[in-house]
Amino acid sequence: MGVRITERTIKSLKPPASGNRIFYDEQVGGFGVRVTASGTISFILTYWTGGRQRRHTIGRHPELNATAAREEAIRLRDSIRRGGDPLGDKEQRRAAPTVADLFEDFMERHAKIYLRPNSIRCYEVMARKIVLPRLGKIKVADLRRRDVEELHQSLKDTPYHANRTRALLSKMMSLAKRWEWRADNPCEGVPKFHEEKRDRWLSTQEIERLCDALDDHRNQSAANAIRLMLLTGARRGEVLTASWKDFNLELGIWTKPSHHTKQKRTEHVPLSPPALQLLVSMKEKSGEGEYLFPGNVAGKPLQEIKQVWSAVCKQASLENVRLHDLRHTYASHLVSSGMSLPIVGRLLGHTQPQTTARYAHLADDPLRQATNRFASIVAAARSRKRADVVPLHRDRDA
Repeated sequence: MGVRITERTIKSLKPPASGNRIFYDEQVGGFGVRVTASGTISFILTYWTGGRQRRHTIGRHPELNATAAREEAIRLRDSIRRGGDPLGDKEQRRAAPTVADLFEDFMERHAKIYLRPNSIRCYEVMARKIVLPRLGKIKVADLRRRDVEELHQSLKDTPYHANRTRALLSKMMSLAKRWEWRADNPCEGVPKFHEEKRDRWLSTQEIERLCDALDDHRNQSAANAIRLMLLTGARRGEVLTASWKDFNLELGIWTKPSHHTKQKRTEHVPLSPPALQLLVSMKEKSGEGEYLFPGNVAGKPLQEIKQVWSAVCKQASLENVRLHDLRHTYASHLVSSGMSLPIVGRLLGHTQPQTTARYAHLADDPLRQATNRFASIVAAARSRKRADVVPLHRDRDA
């Protein structure tokens, strides 16, 4: 026989000696209250679906009162009549992938197939240190734009890293949408922070101090990696993952394989005499190793040179200089010396002219020298003309 489940009814219920006992409501079919031997009271809904009986826990008392539980039971019964399955939905949600699960799939199904090794390492660090501690346990389907905005805002003091984190999340969510894990991308509409373009490149004097510091450093393998970056303008990842098979030392050509370049295309880079001399010297000492810069793990290239870079910058008194600024230094000095932007762009592996256009203002230097030279010619001509002119009128007082 059923009872009307109210707060007064619940207070009168006695725990069973063992197990649990369910008291069903006399008005709402399947709605009941379960009491365990330990005194725990929960509201439940028993229903049939697909030819089998299921029991869904609505909530625990007193966090949920009898009136609210009754209203939820009525709502669930309406859903069941329309083909819903509350317990099945709950089980699906429990098994639904989290942001951490999505990141693992992102790495296996996307990053390790389409991205460069250096990009993969950067994403792994970004995810482990920033994204997963904050969002990793959230279900992919439940991630809100507000969650993304709060994470992005928490990194506002480092706009570059904030925007890169947003970009990683956006790519993950785009894939989640493609894989039908959710219907939209919550990163869309989250504005990026403004980033000041770096315009740091080494002067001739700074290059001299850097070279002296590299000569003095005890880790000459890492020092050679930095030298090669300076002499070729190559990216750090391209240099550290370079194999001897990519170099033709007789012709002085470095063939960068497509899976090592940012643009995903093979590049053939001519080597200057100093770069070639450096490589020949390294080859004589390297033996039969695969990589120019072997790492501590057998068969793997060198992973990081940040500590060496910090040390040589300190010794050379170089401030606010990143390894990537060696690439800017290479390009800036070439453009300043009169080299055309298209040629510099080809040396850097740029596919879009606007990428190299950041150095356009440096091309003004040789133009300014030329126009100044002509101005001096005009000035000299005017000076000669004045010297040849005899005054036609004398002063009245003369």
